[in-house]
Amino acid sequence: TLWGSSEPRPPAAGPGQPSPQQRTETLGFYESDRGRKKKRSLSDLSLLRFISAELTRGYFLEHNEAKYTERRERVYTCMRIPKELEKLMFFGIFLCLDAFLYVFTLLPLRVFLAMFRFITLPCYGLRDRRLLQPAQVCDMLKGVILVICYFMMHYVDYSMMYHLIRGQSVIKLYIIYNMLEVADRLISSFGQDILDALYWTATEPKERKRAHIGVIPHFIMAVLYVFLHAILIMVQATTLNVAFNSHNKSLLTIMMSNNFVEIKGSVFKKFEKNNLFQMSNSDIKERFTNYVLLLIVCLRNMEQFSWNPDHFWVLFPDVCMVVASEIAVDIVKHAFITKFNDITADVYSEYRASLAFDLVSSRQKNAYTDYSDSVSRRMGFIPLPLAVLLIRVVTSSIKVQGVLAYVCVVLFYCGLISLKVLNSIVLLGKSCQYVKEAKMEEKLFNPVPTATPGKPAGKQQGTFKSTQGISTDENGSTSVTNQPVHQKESMPSLLITSNSDQFLTTPDGEEKDISQDSSELKHRSAKKDLLEIDRFTICGNRID
Repeated sequence: TLWGSSEPRPPAAGPGQPSPQQRTETLGFYESDRGRKKKRSLSDLSLLRFISAELTRGYFLEHNEAKYTERRERVYTCMRIPKELEKLMFFGIFLCLDAFLYVFTLLPLRVFLAMFRFITLPCYGLRDRRLLQPAQVCDMLKGVILVICYFMMHYVDYSMMYHLIRGQSVIKLYIIYNMLEVADRLISSFGQDILDALYWTATEPKERKRAHIGVIPHFIMAVLYVFLHAILIMVQATTLNVAFNSHNKSLLTIMMSNNFVEIKGSVFKKFEKNNLFQMSNSDIKERFTNYVLLLIVCLRNMEQFSWNPDHFWVLFPDVCMVVASEIAVDIVKHAFITKFNDITADVYSEYRASLAFDLVSSRQKNAYTDYSDSVSRRMGFIPLPLAVLLIRVVTSSIKVQGVLAYVCVVLFYCGLISLKVLNSIVLLGKSCQYVKEAKMEEKLFNPVPTATPGKPAGKQQGTFKSTQGISTDENGSTSVTNQPVHQKESMPSLLITSNSDQFLTTPDGEEKDISQDSSELKHRSAKKDLLEIDRFTICGNRID
């Protein structure tokens, strides 16, 4: 250390080592070079260089190939939805038309044949215990209900109802129309049960003659139901007529906007294939009912203007607007439901095959129900109230006077029969084609399970091997249009049921030994079958 100083002296530089002064100069050089590099890097972060990097930056979509392929498939599915949906709607509307034309064409002829058999029965002698076949009894009941409700509708004044509704405000009419739509769905779901109860009560085997008295209260309930439902549809048609005849068309616009509110109530809910099938059936029924309501509105308006053809072209744009809005709402609703729930567009071909299976199975030799009743259970479309209202409107709008007018009525009736037969033949051919494409033919040849009342079909002591299926004659040709064969008297308590008409029940005491896992598996597998949708809902309108 230096004398008088406590700081150590820097060591002397050895030979070949830099002096402290040289070290200081070297460090200063390095620090100045580092500063120059830092300034250079700051100058590189310029705005032009950032813009250039953004313009030339690249990425590779194949690194996430599965994601983009899925998005592309969703786009293709949305583009296929209108075509596949309208195919289903087109087929379903003609199914409803076939069931609707049956009431006007073949039902009166079948009632006439049943009455002829009943009158001439003493001439041939009573060969069996039944006076009439079950199908003939049901036809007689339908015909009597139709005639009684038609005469009851004469006491309802359509003109008074029109002016009463027209005097209400627009908002009140909008609320009334929404309430009528809800009431129509509710009363349809309960009405088919009333009719089925009447048919079964009238045709079930009875040991005592006194048991036939139970048909009377069921018949009264059925008449009241058809009459009230016909009045409800008449109020709907009257409200729609008021909307057409309003000056500013504001009510018609509000009623059309109600269809778009339906999108909000259904699109953002979780849907499975079975739920979507229920909603598709409900849309088919709703669209066909709207077509009939539009026909009623046009008939009433043309009558008021003395059947002037020029007035029809005044109504035509409004009719097209209502139909187009209904189609657009259905397409948008189904497109987004399938998108949000990852459902493919091929599911609509399965729905169409399921409806076709109902038609083919109802034409078999041992069919358990009439086709019109099958459509009613599947779609919730009950043709009797709508037919009563249409007959009432047509008879009050068109006056038949003179021999020529009656000849025209007969020719028109023959034309309706021809249309019904042609429609049935085409539908049956298309249905067989759809069933073959869906590979559902083996279900037609399966034996039908039998069940006694109060017990499930799987617990019967003996099984009735039915010949239900596409029957083959001696020449080898198949037939699906044979009449049902009368069952033997030794089996009066057996009910022929189909796989699509067995209701889910909780296990009975005899089934407690079955494990819970197997029951859940059966429930889960049964829920996936489209032919069993009607067991989860009464008429296809209520979504569980």
